[in-house]
Amino acid sequence: MTRRTLVIAALVAAVALAPLATAVAQQSGSIYIPLLVYRTGAYAPSGIPNANGFQDYFNLLNERDGGINGVKLTIEECETQYDTKQGVECYERMKGKGMVLVNPYSTGITYQLIPKAPGDKIVVHSMGYGMTASADGRWFPWVFNFPMTYWSQASAFIKYVAAQEGGLAKLKGKKIVHVFHNSPYGKEANPTLETLSKQHQFELTLLAVDHPGQEQKATWLQVRRINPDWIYLSGWGVMNGVAVKEAAAMGYKMDRMVGNWWSGSESDVVPAGDGAKGYKSMTFHAPGANFKVHQDLIKHVYDKGKGATKKESLGEVYHNRGMINAMLNAEGIRTAMVKYNLKAAPNSEQVRWGFENLVLTDATLDKLGMKGMVRPVKVTCENHEGLNGQAAVQQWDGKAWKVVSDWIDPIREVVRPKLEEAAVQEGGKLGYTKRDCSKEK
Repeated sequence: MTRRTLVIAALVAAVALAPLATAVAQQSGSIYIPLLVYRTGAYAPSGIPNANGFQDYFNLLNERDGGINGVKLTIEECETQYDTKQGVECYERMKGKGMVLVNPYSTGITYQLIPKAPGDKIVVHSMGYGMTASADGRWFPWVFNFPMTYWSQASAFIKYVAAQEGGLAKLKGKKIVHVFHNSPYGKEANPTLETLSKQHQFELTLLAVDHPGQEQKATWLQVRRINPDWIYLSGWGVMNGVAVKEAAAMGYKMDRMVGNWWSGSESDVVPAGDGAKGYKSMTFHAPGANFKVHQDLIKHVYDKGKGATKKESLGEVYHNRGMINAMLNAEGIRTAMVKYNLKAAPNSEQVRWGFENLVLTDATLDKLGMKGMVRPVKVTCENHEGLNGQAAVQQWDGKAWKVVSDWIDPIREVVRPKLEEAAVQEGGKLGYTKRDCSKEK
Protein backbone atom coordinates (compact mmCIF):
# COMPACT_ATOMS: atom_id res chain seq x y z
CA MET A 1 0.00 0.00 0.00
CA THR A 2 1.40 3.40 -0.98
CA ARG A 3 1.80 6.31 1.42
CA ARG A 4 -0.94 8.18 -0.46
CA THR A 5 -3.31 5.22 -0.09
CA LEU A 6 -2.55 5.02 3.62
CA VAL A 7 -3.32 8.71 4.08
CA ILE A 8 -6.60 8.42 2.19
CA ALA A 9 -7.57 5.36 4.20
CA ALA A 10 -6.83 7.16 7.45
CA LEU A 11 -8.94 10.14 6.40
CA VAL A 12 -11.84 7.92 5.41
CA ALA A 13 -11.63 6.14 8.78
CA ALA A 14 -11.59 9.44 10.65
CA VAL A 15 -14.66 10.68 8.81
CA ALA A 16 -16.44 7.41 9.51
CA LEU A 17 -15.62 7.52 13.22
CA ALA A 18 -16.58 11.17 13.79
CA PRO A 19 -20.38 10.62 13.87
CA LEU A 20 -19.81 7.57 16.10
CA ALA A 21 -17.82 9.63 18.58
CA THR A 22 -20.60 12.22 18.72
CA ALA A 23 -23.19 9.53 19.18
CA VAL A 24 -21.21 7.95 22.03
CA ALA A 25 -20.94 11.31 23.79
CA GLN A 26 -24.67 11.93 23.45
CA GLN A 27 -25.57 8.41 24.58
CA SER A 28 -23.50 8.92 27.72
CA GLY A 29 -26.20 11.35 28.82
CA SER A 30 -23.98 14.42 29.10
CA ILE A 31 -22.92 17.41 27.05
CA TYR A 32 -19.17 17.32 26.42
CA ILE A 33 -17.39 20.70 26.50
CA PRO A 34 -13.60 20.86 26.16
CA LEU A 35 -11.66 23.76 27.64
CA LEU A 36 -8.44 24.92 25.99
CA VAL A 37 -6.59 26.48 28.92
CA TYR A 38 -3.18 27.81 29.87
CA ARG A 39 -2.52 27.33 33.53
CA THR A 40 1.23 27.22 32.91
CA GLY A 41 3.69 29.38 31.00
CA ALA A 42 4.11 33.13 30.53
CA TYR A 43 0.38 33.74 30.17
CA ALA A 44 -0.74 31.73 33.19
CA PRO A 45 -1.58 34.82 35.33
CA SER A 46 -4.29 35.66 32.80
CA GLY A 47 -5.19 32.11 31.82
CA ILE A 48 -5.76 30.67 35.30
CA PRO A 49 -8.64 32.94 36.42
CA ASN A 50 -10.33 32.55 33.03
CA ALA A 51 -10.16 28.77 33.29
CA ASN A 52 -11.42 28.91 36.89
CA GLY A 53 -14.39 31.02 35.81
CA PHE A 54 -15.34 28.45 33.18
CA GLN A 55 -15.03 25.59 35.65
CA ASP A 56 -17.04 27.37 38.34
CA TYR A 57 -19.96 28.31 36.10
CA PHE A 58 -20.28 24.91 34.46
CA ASN A 59 -19.98 23.30 37.90
CA LEU A 60 -22.71 25.65 39.15
CA LEU A 61 -25.02 24.48 36.37
CA ASN A 62 -24.39 20.86 37.28
CA GLU A 63 -24.79 21.37 41.04
CA ARG A 64 -27.72 23.80 41.04
CA ASP A 65 -29.66 22.86 37.91
CA GLY A 66 -28.56 19.34 37.09
CA GLY A 67 -26.86 20.71 33.95
CA ILE A 68 -28.59 22.46 31.06
CA ASN A 69 -32.29 21.62 30.98
CA GLY A 70 -31.47 18.61 33.13
CA VAL A 71 -28.61 17.32 30.96
CA LYS A 72 -25.29 17.22 32.83
CA LEU A 73 -22.10 18.77 31.50
CA THR A 74 -18.82 16.91 31.16
CA ILE A 75 -15.86 19.31 31.19
CA GLU A 76 -12.29 18.45 30.21
CA GLU A 77 -9.29 20.77 30.17
CA CYS A 78 -6.36 20.60 27.78
CA GLU A 79 -3.24 22.69 28.47
CA THR A 80 -2.08 24.86 25.53
CA GLN A 81 0.33 27.29 27.24
CA TYR A 82 -1.18 29.84 24.81
CA ASP A 83 0.80 28.10 22.08
CA THR A 84 -0.96 27.77 18.72
CA LYS A 85 0.52 24.37 17.86
CA GLN A 86 -0.40 22.90 21.24
CA GLY A 87 -3.87 24.41 20.96
CA VAL A 88 -4.52 22.75 17.61
CA GLU A 89 -3.21 19.45 19.00
CA CYS A 90 -5.66 19.74 21.92
CA TYR A 91 -8.50 20.39 19.50
CA GLU A 92 -7.64 17.40 17.32
CA ARG A 93 -7.33 15.15 20.36
CA MET A 94 -10.63 16.22 21.88
CA LYS A 95 -12.90 16.57 18.86
CA GLY A 96 -13.35 12.81 18.59
CA LYS A 97 -14.98 12.77 22.03
CA GLY A 98 -18.18 14.40 20.84
CA MET A 99 -17.17 18.05 20.97
CA VAL A 100 -19.89 20.37 19.62
CA LEU A 101 -18.18 23.68 20.44
CA VAL A 102 -14.75 25.01 21.32
CA ASN A 103 -13.46 28.18 22.99
CA PRO A 104 -9.88 28.58 21.65
CA TYR A 105 -8.98 31.43 24.04
CA SER A 106 -6.24 32.54 21.67
CA THR A 107 -6.54 34.51 18.44
CA GLY A 108 -3.68 32.47 16.95
CA ILE A 109 -5.45 29.18 17.72
CA THR A 110 -8.75 30.63 16.47
CA TYR A 111 -7.21 31.47 13.09
CA GLN A 112 -6.08 27.85 12.77
CA LEU A 113 -9.45 26.39 13.77
CA ILE A 114 -11.62 28.56 11.53
CA PRO A 115 -10.79 26.55 8.35
CA LYS A 116 -11.50 23.31 10.23
CA ALA A 117 -14.88 24.31 11.63
CA PRO A 118 -17.13 23.69 8.57
CA GLY A 119 -15.67 20.27 7.85
CA ASP A 120 -15.62 19.19 11.48
CA LYS A 121 -18.98 20.87 12.12
CA ILE A 122 -17.83 22.32 15.42
CA VAL A 123 -18.87 25.76 16.65
CA VAL A 124 -15.92 28.09 17.34
CA HIS A 125 -16.77 30.72 19.95
CA SER A 126 -14.04 33.34 20.21
CA MET A 127 -15.72 35.69 22.69
CA GLY A 128 -14.37 39.17 22.09
CA TYR A 129 -11.27 37.96 20.24
CA GLY A 130 -10.22 36.08 17.11
CA MET A 131 -10.72 37.04 13.47
CA THR A 132 -12.99 40.08 13.29
CA ALA A 133 -14.06 39.25 9.72
CA SER A 134 -15.63 36.02 10.97
CA ALA A 135 -18.40 38.09 12.59
CA ASP A 136 -20.10 38.09 9.18
CA GLY A 137 -22.11 34.92 9.58
CA ARG A 138 -22.96 34.80 5.89
CA TRP A 139 -19.36 33.80 5.22
CA PHE A 140 -18.49 32.12 8.52
CA PRO A 141 -21.54 30.15 9.72
CA TRP A 142 -19.57 28.16 12.32
CA VAL A 143 -17.66 31.02 13.98
CA PHE A 144 -19.06 33.40 16.62
CA ASN A 145 -17.36 36.26 18.45
CA PHE A 146 -20.22 37.91 20.35
CA PRO A 147 -20.62 40.12 22.32
CA MET A 148 -18.05 42.34 20.49
CA THR A 149 -15.04 42.24 18.19
CA TYR A 150 -11.63 43.86 18.43
CA TRP A 151 -12.58 46.38 15.74
CA SER A 152 -15.71 47.45 17.61
CA GLN A 153 -13.69 47.72 20.80
CA ALA A 154 -11.02 49.89 19.14
CA SER A 155 -13.69 52.22 17.76
CA ALA A 156 -15.31 52.47 21.21
CA PHE A 157 -11.89 53.40 22.63
CA ILE A 158 -11.59 56.22 20.10
CA LYS A 159 -15.11 57.43 20.96
CA TYR A 160 -14.12 57.46 24.63
CA VAL A 161 -10.95 59.44 23.90
CA ALA A 162 -12.97 61.89 21.81
CA ALA A 163 -15.45 62.37 24.64
CA GLN A 164 -12.59 63.16 27.04
CA GLU A 165 -11.11 65.64 24.57
CA GLY A 166 -14.37 67.45 23.83
CA GLY A 167 -15.61 65.71 20.68
CA LEU A 168 -14.40 63.90 17.57
CA ALA A 169 -13.28 67.18 16.00
CA LYS A 170 -10.84 67.65 18.89
CA LEU A 171 -8.92 64.50 17.90
CA LYS A 172 -7.16 66.36 15.08
CA GLY A 173 -3.46 66.56 15.81
CA LYS A 174 -3.63 64.38 18.92
CA LYS A 175 -1.00 61.67 19.31
CA ILE A 176 -2.17 58.12 20.04
CA VAL A 177 0.23 55.20 20.44
CA HIS A 178 -0.90 51.59 20.16
CA VAL A 179 1.44 49.28 22.08
CA PHE A 180 0.48 45.77 20.98
CA HIS A 181 1.45 42.12 21.37
CA ASN A 182 3.28 41.16 18.18
CA SER A 183 0.83 38.38 17.25
CA PRO A 184 -2.42 38.03 15.29
CA TYR A 185 -4.22 39.07 18.48
CA GLY A 186 -2.24 42.23 19.04
CA LYS A 187 -2.42 43.32 15.41
CA GLU A 188 -6.18 42.81 15.08
CA ALA A 189 -7.17 46.36 16.14
CA ASN A 190 -4.69 48.12 13.84
CA PRO A 191 -6.85 48.38 10.68
CA THR A 192 -9.64 50.12 12.60
CA LEU A 193 -7.26 52.48 14.37
CA GLU A 194 -5.63 53.35 11.04
CA THR A 195 -8.98 54.03 9.38
CA LEU A 196 -10.13 56.27 12.22
CA SER A 197 -6.77 58.04 12.28
CA LYS A 198 -7.25 59.06 8.64
CA GLN A 199 -10.85 60.12 9.21
CA HIS A 200 -10.19 62.20 12.33
CA GLN A 201 -6.62 63.24 11.62
CA PHE A 202 -4.96 62.07 14.82
CA GLU A 203 -1.35 60.85 14.69
CA LEU A 204 -1.22 57.08 15.21
CA THR A 205 1.96 55.19 16.06
CA LEU A 206 2.00 51.39 16.16
CA LEU A 207 4.60 49.77 18.45
CA ALA A 208 4.86 45.98 18.53
CA VAL A 209 6.16 44.03 21.54
CA ASP A 210 7.51 40.54 20.92
CA HIS A 211 6.41 37.47 22.91
CA PRO A 212 6.23 37.15 25.84
CA GLY A 213 6.69 40.86 26.51
CA GLN A 214 9.07 40.91 29.45
CA GLU A 215 11.55 43.20 27.67
CA GLN A 216 10.00 46.52 26.63
CA LYS A 217 12.71 49.13 27.34
CA ALA A 218 13.14 50.05 23.66
CA THR A 219 9.38 50.39 23.20
CA TRP A 220 8.96 52.80 26.09
CA LEU A 221 11.93 54.88 25.00
CA GLN A 222 9.97 55.46 21.77
CA VAL A 223 6.83 56.27 23.76
CA ARG A 224 8.80 58.81 25.82
CA ARG A 225 10.11 60.42 22.63
CA ILE A 226 6.64 60.60 21.04
CA ASN A 227 5.00 61.87 24.25
CA PRO A 228 1.50 60.75 23.20
CA ASP A 229 -1.76 62.21 24.42
CA TRP A 230 -3.17 58.70 24.78
CA ILE A 231 -1.84 55.13 24.87
CA TYR A 232 -3.87 52.08 23.86
CA LEU A 233 -2.48 48.77 25.11
CA SER A 234 -3.25 45.40 23.54
CA GLY A 235 -1.18 43.08 25.68
CA TRP A 236 -1.60 39.73 27.37
CA GLY A 237 -0.13 38.01 30.39
CA VAL A 238 3.19 39.27 31.68
CA MET A 239 3.39 41.90 28.92
CA ASN A 240 0.64 43.96 30.55
CA GLY A 241 2.25 44.21 33.98
CA VAL A 242 5.56 45.21 32.42
CA ALA A 243 3.87 47.86 30.24
CA VAL A 244 2.03 49.39 33.19
CA LYS A 245 5.26 49.48 35.23
CA GLU A 246 7.19 51.11 32.37
CA ALA A 247 4.52 53.76 31.84
CA ALA A 248 4.41 54.55 35.54
CA ALA A 249 8.22 54.71 35.74
CA MET A 250 8.34 57.35 33.00
CA GLY A 251 5.74 59.43 34.81
CA TYR A 252 3.03 58.98 32.22
CA LYS A 253 -0.47 60.09 33.25
CA MET A 254 -2.02 56.70 33.95
CA ASP A 255 -5.57 57.88 33.32
CA ARG A 256 -4.49 58.49 29.72
CA MET A 257 -3.36 54.88 29.27
CA VAL A 258 -6.20 52.53 28.32
CA GLY A 259 -5.79 48.81 27.85
CA ASN A 260 -8.08 46.68 25.75
CA TRP A 261 -10.24 44.16 27.61
CA TRP A 262 -7.40 41.61 27.72
CA SER A 263 -5.18 44.20 29.39
CA GLY A 264 -7.37 45.09 32.34
CA SER A 265 -7.30 42.47 35.10
CA GLU A 266 -5.96 42.37 38.64
CA SER A 267 -2.88 40.47 37.46
CA ASP A 268 -2.08 43.35 35.07
CA VAL A 269 -1.98 46.07 37.72
CA VAL A 270 -1.12 44.57 41.12
CA PRO A 271 2.55 43.97 40.17
CA ALA A 272 2.94 47.69 39.45
CA GLY A 273 1.82 48.69 42.96
CA ASP A 274 0.78 52.31 43.46
CA GLY A 275 2.13 53.18 40.02
CA ALA A 276 -0.89 51.50 38.44
CA LYS A 277 -3.43 53.79 40.13
CA GLY A 278 -5.53 55.54 37.54
CA TYR A 279 -4.81 53.03 34.74
CA LYS A 280 -7.86 52.25 32.65
CA SER A 281 -9.05 49.47 30.39
CA MET A 282 -11.94 48.67 28.11
CA THR A 283 -14.43 46.03 29.22
CA PHE A 284 -17.70 44.46 28.07
CA HIS A 285 -18.84 43.46 31.55
CA ALA A 286 -18.77 44.69 35.13
CA PRO A 287 -16.12 43.70 37.70
CA GLY A 288 -16.89 42.64 41.24
CA ALA A 289 -18.76 39.86 43.05
CA ASN A 290 -21.95 41.74 43.87
CA PHE A 291 -24.19 39.72 41.58
CA LYS A 292 -26.66 36.95 42.33
CA VAL A 293 -24.63 34.46 40.30
CA HIS A 294 -21.83 34.84 42.86
CA GLN A 295 -24.23 34.15 45.72
CA ASP A 296 -25.40 31.02 43.91
CA LEU A 297 -21.82 30.00 43.27
CA ILE A 298 -20.94 30.20 46.97
CA LYS A 299 -24.09 28.34 48.04
CA HIS A 300 -24.07 25.54 45.48
CA VAL A 301 -20.35 25.13 44.71
CA TYR A 302 -17.96 26.75 47.20
CA ASP A 303 -19.86 25.77 50.34
CA LYS A 304 -19.61 22.19 49.08
CA GLY A 305 -15.85 22.47 48.66
CA LYS A 306 -16.07 22.27 44.86
CA GLY A 307 -14.83 25.74 43.91
CA ALA A 308 -12.05 26.18 41.36
CA THR A 309 -10.31 29.00 43.24
CA LYS A 310 -10.43 30.86 46.56
CA LYS A 311 -13.66 32.61 47.56
CA GLU A 312 -11.84 35.93 47.80
CA SER A 313 -10.92 35.64 44.11
CA LEU A 314 -14.56 35.71 43.05
CA GLY A 315 -15.37 38.91 41.22
CA GLU A 316 -11.93 39.30 39.67
CA VAL A 317 -12.15 40.50 36.08
CA TYR A 318 -10.98 37.35 34.32
CA HIS A 319 -12.92 35.03 36.62
CA ASN A 320 -16.08 36.98 35.79
CA ARG A 321 -15.19 36.82 32.11
CA GLY A 322 -14.70 33.06 32.21
CA MET A 323 -18.11 32.69 33.85
CA ILE A 324 -19.72 34.95 31.25
CA ASN A 325 -18.12 32.97 28.44
CA ALA A 326 -19.42 29.74 29.97
CA MET A 327 -22.88 31.29 30.38
CA LEU A 328 -22.98 32.31 26.71
CA ASN A 329 -21.98 28.76 25.75
CA ALA A 330 -24.68 27.31 27.98
CA GLU A 331 -27.41 29.63 26.72
CA GLY A 332 -26.52 28.90 23.09
CA ILE A 333 -26.87 25.20 23.89
CA ARG A 334 -30.10 25.82 25.83
CA THR A 335 -31.55 27.77 22.90
CA ALA A 336 -30.86 24.76 20.67
CA MET A 337 -32.40 22.32 23.14
CA VAL A 338 -35.59 24.37 23.42
CA LYS A 339 -35.87 24.78 19.65
CA TYR A 340 -35.49 21.06 18.97
CA ASN A 341 -37.33 19.93 22.14
CA LEU A 342 -34.33 17.90 23.30
CA LYS A 343 -33.97 15.93 26.50
CA ALA A 344 -30.43 14.87 25.62
CA ALA A 345 -27.23 16.51 24.32
CA PRO A 346 -27.78 18.45 21.09
CA ASN A 347 -25.64 17.74 18.05
CA SER A 348 -23.29 20.31 16.57
CA GLU A 349 -25.72 21.48 13.85
CA GLN A 350 -28.32 22.16 16.50
CA VAL A 351 -25.82 24.01 18.69
CA ARG A 352 -24.82 26.14 15.71
CA TRP A 353 -28.48 27.11 15.26
CA GLY A 354 -28.72 27.91 18.96
CA PHE A 355 -25.71 30.22 18.84
CA GLU A 356 -26.99 31.93 15.71
CA ASN A 357 -30.40 32.61 17.27
CA LEU A 358 -29.26 33.49 20.78
CA VAL A 359 -31.22 36.29 22.44
CA LEU A 360 -30.44 37.35 26.01
CA THR A 361 -32.62 40.12 27.41
CA ASP A 362 -32.24 41.86 30.75
CA ALA A 363 -35.05 39.64 32.01
CA THR A 364 -33.15 36.52 30.95
CA LEU A 365 -29.92 37.80 32.48
CA ASP A 366 -31.80 38.55 35.70
CA LYS A 367 -32.90 34.90 35.91
CA LEU A 368 -29.29 33.84 35.36
CA GLY A 369 -28.07 36.15 38.12
CA MET A 370 -26.08 38.29 35.70
CA LYS A 371 -28.25 41.35 35.10
CA GLY A 372 -25.97 44.39 35.21
CA MET A 373 -22.91 42.19 34.98
CA VAL A 374 -23.12 41.79 31.21
CA ARG A 375 -25.16 43.49 28.49
CA PRO A 376 -28.07 41.91 26.59
CA VAL A 377 -27.08 39.91 23.52
CA LYS A 378 -28.82 39.31 20.20
CA VAL A 379 -27.13 37.24 17.50
CA THR A 380 -28.36 36.81 13.92
CA CYS A 381 -27.38 34.84 10.83
CA GLU A 382 -25.74 37.92 9.34
CA ASN A 383 -24.15 39.21 12.53
CA HIS A 384 -22.21 36.80 14.74
CA GLU A 385 -20.79 39.69 16.77
CA GLY A 386 -24.27 40.52 18.02
CA LEU A 387 -26.41 43.51 17.15
CA ASN A 388 -26.14 45.37 20.42
CA GLY A 389 -22.64 44.97 21.83
CA GLN A 390 -21.34 47.86 23.93
CA ALA A 391 -18.10 48.55 25.76
CA ALA A 392 -17.29 50.51 28.89
CA VAL A 393 -14.15 51.87 30.53
CA GLN A 394 -13.02 50.68 33.95
CA GLN A 395 -10.30 52.21 36.14
CA TRP A 396 -7.98 50.77 38.78
CA ASP A 397 -8.12 52.72 42.05
CA GLY A 398 -5.28 50.81 43.70
CA LYS A 399 -7.55 48.19 45.24
CA ALA A 400 -10.29 47.38 42.77
CA TRP A 401 -11.62 48.04 39.28
CA LYS A 402 -14.47 50.55 38.96
CA VAL A 403 -16.50 51.30 35.84
CA VAL A 404 -16.00 55.01 35.06
CA SER A 405 -17.92 55.49 31.82
CA ASP A 406 -21.34 54.93 30.34
CA TRP A 407 -21.81 52.05 27.94
CA ILE A 408 -20.30 53.02 24.59
CA ASP A 409 -21.65 51.98 21.21
CA PRO A 410 -18.95 51.13 18.68
CA ILE A 411 -18.71 53.21 15.52
CA ARG A 412 -20.77 50.67 13.59
CA GLU A 413 -21.02 52.77 10.44
CA VAL A 414 -17.24 52.43 10.09
CA VAL A 415 -16.66 48.97 11.53
CA ARG A 416 -19.39 46.94 9.83
CA PRO A 417 -18.63 47.90 6.19
CA LYS A 418 -14.92 47.23 6.76
CA LEU A 419 -15.79 43.94 8.44
CA GLU A 420 -17.93 42.86 5.49
CA GLU A 421 -15.13 43.72 3.06
CA ALA A 422 -12.70 41.67 5.11
CA ALA A 423 -15.17 38.76 5.26
CA VAL A 424 -15.29 38.62 1.46
CA GLN A 425 -11.49 38.51 1.33
CA GLU A 426 -11.01 35.99 4.15
CA GLY A 427 -13.90 33.83 3.03
CA GLY A 428 -12.56 33.84 -0.51
CA LYS A 429 -9.14 32.67 0.66
CA LEU A 430 -10.79 29.65 2.26
CA GLY A 431 -12.97 28.89 -0.75
CA TYR A 432 -16.19 29.66 1.10
CA THR A 433 -19.45 30.67 -0.57
CA LYS A 434 -21.59 33.45 0.84
CA ARG A 435 -24.91 32.08 2.08
CA ASP A 436 -28.30 33.74 1.81
CA CYS A 437 -29.57 34.31 5.35
CA SER A 438 -33.08 35.11 4.10
CA LYS A 439 -33.45 31.43 3.28
CA GLU A 440 -32.60 30.39 6.84
CA LYS A 441 -35.16 32.41 8.79
